[in-house]
Amino acid sequence: MMEEQDKLEILSISLLDEHHDIVVDLKEIAGVIHQEFGWHYLLDLVYIIKNLDLESIPLVLDAGAGEGVLQFYLAWKGINVISIDRMDRSHLPLHFRRFFRIEGFHASDFSSDFKTFLHSLSQTLKRKQKIKPLLRDFISLIQSKKIFPQSGKVIFYRQDLKTLDELENNSVDAIVAVSSLEHNNFQDLQFVVAELMRVLKPGGKLVATLSTTGREDSFHQASLGWMYSEQSLRKTFHIMEDTPSNYEMYPVLFEQIKSSTELREGLAKFYYNTGDSGMPWGVWDPQYVPVGICKIKPLSEEVSW
Repeated sequence: MMEEQDKLEILSISLLDEHHDIVVDLKEIAGVIHQEFGWHYLLDLVYIIKNLDLESIPLVLDAGAGEGVLQFYLAWKGINVISIDRMDRSHLPLHFRRFFRIEGFHASDFSSDFKTFLHSLSQTLKRKQKIKPLLRDFISLIQSKKIFPQSGKVIFYRQDLKTLDELENNSVDAIVAVSSLEHNNFQDLQFVVAELMRVLKPGGKLVATLSTTGREDSFHQASLGWMYSEQSLRKTFHIMEDTPSNYEMYPVLFEQIKSSTELREGLAKFYYNTGDSGMPWGVWDPQYVPVGICKIKPLSEEVSW
């Protein structure tokens, strides 16, 4: 069997047709937890999933997971997930909890169902918010949980990705990151990657998606995220110069994504309410495209991260 190699590739819209079964599953999970996708996230998610051997990774770290779909998809596949994010998710809405086993890395990382409902009630009254989400949570509170068969568990861990001191060296089978790493400071990304590689088992994969304009490094103010040049990604992830990439195809792949009916018509509703996003005010006008990284940790560590 040929040894797997590192990968660096701008994502192609063809992923959605080539892996239609994954797209269907992702949309099912998103529907269950009432989530919408970021404008290019279906591409990101399919790329990451297709590069994982789901049968051989019992423990995955989801870096910058937020409330994203991937961690729940992996749990649905029977995989345990350490879900790390800087944001406080202790009061995760109850409708998530009806379907998945979720717990906290620390007690403070995940509150009980009852405390979470009281928190939701307080916030709804204080901010005069719509009552529908609260009613949905109340129904979830009184109904028995409907765990997906063979479900793994999701472990919420509130922590900065640069300081994963409580996780041991070589302790997770794979690491995933869905368009999250670019929201670190530009200078910090190298330290984040080094820390992720520290906890990854030898032979394990770090599979991440980030953003690129195909040219120099730049900052996208609306989404508060960096867009990386090929050379910056090679340097940060220690991708060798002889590892092929398709950056020369950027203009063609960019036009295909801009012309994608599926992505345009599936644009999430939340984009229409804000200018602080990857698609300000819901106007279909892509300014960058996703790029995928698949970094394999050497069996005998030779790289000083």
